[in-house]
Amino acid sequence: MAVRRAEYEDRALAQQSRGLVAGMQRHQVVVYVAAIALGVLLGWTVPGAGSGLEQAINPVLGALLYVTFLQVPARELAHSLRDGRFLAATLVVNFLVVPVVVAAIFAFLPDDRAIQVGVLLVLLTPCVDYVIVFSGLAGGSSQRLLAATPLLLLVQMLLLPLFLLIFLGPGLAEVVEVGPFLHAFLVLIVIPLALAWGTQAWAARQRAVTAVVEAFGTAMVPLMAVTLLVVVASQVPKLGGNVVRVAVVVPGYVVFLIAMAFAGLAVARAFGLDTGPGRAVVFTGATRNSLVVLPLALALPDALGLAAAVVVTQTLVEVVGMVLYVRLVPELLPDR
Repeated sequence: MAVRRAEYEDRALAQQSRGLVAGMQRHQVVVYVAAIALGVLLGWTVPGAGSGLEQAINPVLGALLYVTFLQVPARELAHSLRDGRFLAATLVVNFLVVPVVVAAIFAFLPDDRAIQVGVLLVLLTPCVDYVIVFSGLAGGSSQRLLAATPLLLLVQMLLLPLFLLIFLGPGLAEVVEVGPFLHAFLVLIVIPLALAWGTQAWAARQRAVTAVVEAFGTAMVPLMAVTLLVVVASQVPKLGGNVVRVAVVVPGYVVFLIAMAFAGLAVARAFGLDTGPGRAVVFTGATRNSLVVLPLALALPDALGLAAAVVVTQTLVEVVGMVLYVRLVPELLPDR
């Protein structure tokens, strides 16, 4: 009798756990907003925890990207990379259209180098993590975006110094070192991707591992929430008395989201993309690499220390914008 009761309790607990995970997946946008709000609260009330949480950014982000890469088999990634039209549209919207929009916004920024560097770092680098989640929620082709992730990060790593040189001149373009970007690429892309492919190969030979892989898939939403909480809570204390100074970038971030919705739509139509790939192009043009680029901002000299808070502010604005994008992008690009 005791054994049966224990089995019943285990099944009930597992069912309850699955129900909780399913609920989080259905309401993941709400979960993300709540995580950011909790991060702000934690950052304001326990500012001393900021330095410790800052050390946790790369580990939690690496875990998030590992689970993300784990969701699409390597053979599907290879197949998606052969979609030349989608990849071309993705590169055009991110590295031709976005810099033009950023140039228009840059003209209205204050003459504050920390703010200028922070805005350029975050707006000139396309997102490689939660864009996949939000695009999927709006019916975008998340697999194609996932396949394009390593390429997007490599291209932005190569072009970012050139963009900074154009916008800031030779003096300040040199402050962004290649080392932190190479480190971010290795720790946040190469290692999680290699581990994900290794896990997939192992799961193909061991049926028991397949269940573990499926269980990891349920961790996407909690990991994303933890990442957002850690990033926000670690950076809020740095605002201090600079809230007004940083707040001036918010209108520019809002304008960027509005402009890129229509710019992404125009690029998707110009390349004749279907609904799913077209929505993915809109999302990749609008979402920025705030989480992965944050280590770069943290590596800047003290005189530009506020740039990290400028980057995190973009995350706060963008997550709210993504809530609207999930609702509005399907209206801009309806199913055919």
